Amino acid sequence: MSDAKLREDICFWAASMFNRGLTGGASGNISVRTPDGGLLVTPTGSSMGRLDPARLSRFDADGRHIGGDAPTKEMPLHAAFYETRTGTGAVVHLHSTHSVALSMLPDTDPDNALPPLTPYAVMRVGKVALLPFFLPGDAAMGDALRGLGGKRAAVLLANHGPVVASKDLEAAVFAMEELEETAKLALLLRGHTPRALTQAQIGVLVQKFDLDWD
Repeated sequence: MSDAKLREDICFWAASMFNRGLTGGASGNISVRTPDGGLLVTPTGSSMGRLDPARLSRFDADGRHIGGDAPTKEMPLHAAFYETRTGTGAVVHLHSTHSVALSMLPDTDPDNALPPLTPYAVMRVGKVALLPFFLPGDAAMGDALRGLGGKRAAVLLANHGPVVASKDLEAAVFAMEELEETAKLALLLRGHTPRALTQAQIGVLVQKFDLDWD
């Protein structure tokens, strides 16, 4: 895919998520791997609802900023995913309301923050690790993600928001949307003892769709 098409796609999906209220103001950021091994990244302080394709931050394959505006301060998060999960083609980070709320509840499981309520939560998102609170932009966030050893494609940052990595931008957006909808379901069902998927049902999904679930 050409650099120009990737830029258009980033702006399209960013605006789509912004317009649907999945992130607001100047929150949220996206990075996408380019064919030459570099990255296109949304700029710091920018609204995902009105990105300019020409002003996206451009990095070369050695991680040097070579064009566009200054990148998001959350680059340590993005870099950690690319370093630890081979095949990552895009990373999306939002401040989506229900996911943030789930990250703040004291009984949220840090090893599996997203309950397996639907098959698509298992198939598109997998297990979600809950990371502790860090100041925005803190390099320690990247270190915490590296500490997972590449075992998770999605994490929740406590009191902050979700981060998802996938093979390409569309897949990352779909996974992020699934994460947010499942977090919403989990909050709606609190106190109602819902029937989540059983381990046997999850096992069938894992086997049928060759999922990473450990």
